[in-house]
Amino acid sequence: MTERAAAVFAKRFGDATGAVVATAPGRVNLIGDHTDYNDGFVLPAIVDRDVEAIVRRRPDRRVRIFAADLGELREANLDGPIDYSNSGWLPFVLGVVHELSQRGKIESGVDVVFRGSIPRGAGLGSSAALEVATALALDTAFSLSLKPVDLALLCRDVEHRYAGVQCGVMDQFASCLGRSDHALFIDCRSLDARHVPMPLEGHRLVIIDSGVRHEDSESASNGRREECERAVAILHEDDASITSLRDATPETLEKYGSRLPPDLLARCRHVVFENQRVLEACGCLANGDPAGFGRLMNASHLSLRNDFEVSHPLLDRLVEEANEVEGVLGARLTGVGFGGCTVSLVSEGALEELQLRLEPLVDDWSAHSIVVATPERARVTEVIA
Repeated sequence: MTERAAAVFAKRFGDATGAVVATAPGRVNLIGDHTDYNDGFVLPAIVDRDVEAIVRRRPDRRVRIFAADLGELREANLDGPIDYSNSGWLPFVLGVVHELSQRGKIESGVDVVFRGSIPRGAGLGSSAALEVATALALDTAFSLSLKPVDLALLCRDVEHRYAGVQCGVMDQFASCLGRSDHALFIDCRSLDARHVPMPLEGHRLVIIDSGVRHEDSESASNGRREECERAVAILHEDDASITSLRDATPETLEKYGSRLPPDLLARCRHVVFENQRVLEACGCLANGDPAGFGRLMNASHLSLRNDFEVSHPLLDRLVEEANEVEGVLGARLTGVGFGGCTVSLVSEGALEELQLRLEPLVDDWSAHSIVVATPERARVTEVIA
């Protein structure tokens, strides 16, 4: 890996001596979508697709970034104005460098090369992995000794300030803290996180990329967040203890739901019951109950489709067809929605039948399907000598 990384870097920027190589994994959210920015609970797991960032310090304040997979080069100066509008991947890399410079953590510019195997725009945390890989490499290059949680929060702030995406903490936490063969339970209010073993012997997680990319998914997601905030403002008038949808319960909705417009009530219903499903899912993993976990996945998809309205006809079809296969315990859309991926919990003996059933629905099965193997956690892999 180091030789490969050095060659990629040297081809663009010359000698790679002193460059730091870091990787960060993507993630699949098993259950708990659109709960993170409502101070709720989520349960992601890392996948065996990642982003690799190669970073070398410069003697000046220039920043040069090369996206190896796209063949795109961008440059900036940390002492001058930086335009992040309509800039694709740029905010997720340059934003990390810029933010650390603004915080007085780094004093010089850098050369960066990155590449990855996570499908872009598929809802598998590719932007968070890019941020985390860049931040990890910078952490070593500048001897910052950032704690993993602080690094994750830095990357979350970058997404807010430079990319304009008002996401929660899930993606960055999962990429920073995820562990092989474990899910990561995150309380998005307290920021407490714990690893939950996944005793899924005889079963696999299968991710299917629908290939659908919603051009306005980020703005649509921000819109859902605004709807949730409007609902909280109404509920807070009746119960001052409700400061986010984390504080609402089924009893809250029964008592005050008539005060909400139908669409806002539906958004609340998803978040309230999705938080419960996350807690129940952790219980299923603790009790070795994959069938129960699968049923919760199915219920989550219906809620995302009907109440939160972030599904897509092809996602619904992939979930429905998957559930027709004997040995599939559950399936759901994962991530922001409006396109992207589904995730299914499948017995190993049903993998071939699942492929036969779903292959006609996607353009390229080999490119659009991921049978999750043992992933690597985020790490600095090498400092090139």
